Amino acid sequence: MLDCLAVALGGAIGSVLRYLIGLIPVKEQFLFPIKTFAINVIGCFVIGLVAALALKSNNLNPKLVPFLKVGICGGFTTFSTFALESSNLLKNGHAGIAALYMFLSIAVGISFVLLAELIIKK
Repeated sequence: MLDCLAVALGGAIGSVLRYLIGLIPVKEQFLFPIKTFAINVIGCFVIGLVAALALKSNNLNPKLVPFLKVGICGGFTTFSTFALESSNLLKNGHAGIAALYMFLSIAVGISFVLLAELIIKK
């Protein structure tokens, strides 16, 4: 039960952080959804750090890892928003921007997870 509460608290924190970033006034001159992209990349980096630290260190509190990975990162990242924005770009005839957004989100996201793991391994 405490694990569920830890995840719920982390999810609330992650969701509020995502909401606050969404309020940052960014003059988007392009169709590319830069704030969602940045949130996903940051979330990928953080989850990579947490996963690498969890593997490297045996003295982490066992409730801290799900709090950070499932709670904060799960509440913070916006894959469902990513999917919706991608489908909207496609439906509105912007297939090139949609393809670029989807490719970069996946490629850069995975790269940031690997980068975080590399930083922790040093």
